[in-house]
Amino acid sequence: MNKSEPCGRYRSAIRASSPAITLSFNQTAGAALGQAVEAIEKAKRDLNVPATLITTFEGNAQAFQDSLKTQPLLILAALIAVYIILGALYESLIHPTTILSTIPSAGVGALLILMAFNLELSVIALIGIILLIGFVKKNAIMMIDFAIHAEQTEAMDPEDAIFQAALKRFRPIMMTTFAALFGALPLALEHGTGAEIRQPLGCAIVGGLLVSQFLTLYTPPVVYLALHRFSRNQARKVVPRPVEAAIAAE
Repeated sequence: MNKSEPCGRYRSAIRASSPAITLSFNQTAGAALGQAVEAIEKAKRDLNVPATLITTFEGNAQAFQDSLKTQPLLILAALIAVYIILGALYESLIHPTTILSTIPSAGVGALLILMAFNLELSVIALIGIILLIGFVKKNAIMMIDFAIHAEQTEAMDPEDAIFQAALKRFRPIMMTTFAALFGALPLALEHGTGAEIRQPLGCAIVGGLLVSQFLTLYTPPVVYLALHRFSRNQARKVVPRPVEAAIAAE
């Protein structure tokens, strides 16, 4: 027992004093930090380094990797917050779902334009996607508000109400969307010092608005009618039949 104890201490000392080295790198002009990190990881895989070699990033590269891990959580938290606010506003679980149905198209548009211009999904681009949640959902809010008001005050059918909402809210939807689009164009087309930081933000907003604008007049009405029919069918199942109600009363 006493003989093996010094050996154990000696092995622990060797492990504690393992050699370490720090390598620094600079980015070339126009290169993003994500591209540099990916190039380093690819070089490591090509070298076939042994499993005993442990590599980690520090500084800005480490902060970049940490931000990538939290991006899905940030988007999920934003969606949950918007859903709770809309649910409290409409006092319904269906209408917030209809409004949020326009968000996937905006996310797809943002990702497509980032891929087209060879831009990474950085934290700045993520901020643009979160801003898209506010830009895009206001289109559906204008339509759903009009449809609900028409159903309650003018006794319209859901089909007629959402159809009239799409017609009469077309011009304000186009005006607000193009106002936001032209406001983000200078960020997307900018060149010069610091443009590599602002371009992902502008491109994400522009791409998301372009794609979602074509689908805004189609997605909310379809989801609105589908959820309305689903809730109506569920209500029919809950309400008892007259014969069953009479038997229950006896």
